[in-house]
Amino acid sequence: MKRDMELVRKILIAIEDSNKDPHDTLELSLDEYEDLFVYYHIKLLYEAGLIDAMDASSMDGTEWYAKSLTWDGHEFLDSIRNDNVWNEVRKHVKEKGGSIPLEVLKALAVKISTKYFLGDL
Repeated sequence: MKRDMELVRKILIAIEDSNKDPHDTLELSLDEYEDLFVYYHIKLLYEAGLIDAMDASSMDGTEWYAKSLTWDGHEFLDSIRNDNVWNEVRKHVKEKGGSIPLEVLKALAVKISTKYFLGDL
């Protein structure tokens, strides 16, 4: 299964936008994605330290539920939240080959975000 950074961004935004107790799990409604694909990305975000999540997998299948963003999750989301910045990040990644490691994506997002918000101060 391939990692989808657009879905990663949507999950992070949905978690931040929720008004629930951070100890409770969040039922994400992302109709354009299959549940298994969403669960897989929640697991990836948990393993990357960007979110707190709960593994509810059983013999019936894989299920992962998001709880809250971590500090790093908030930091990463802050660097990709702005649509203009995110579109520039996606454009740059596509021009260079379409797939990059998360740490490189974070650095690129921070660089573009810094340029966008600070310009030539």
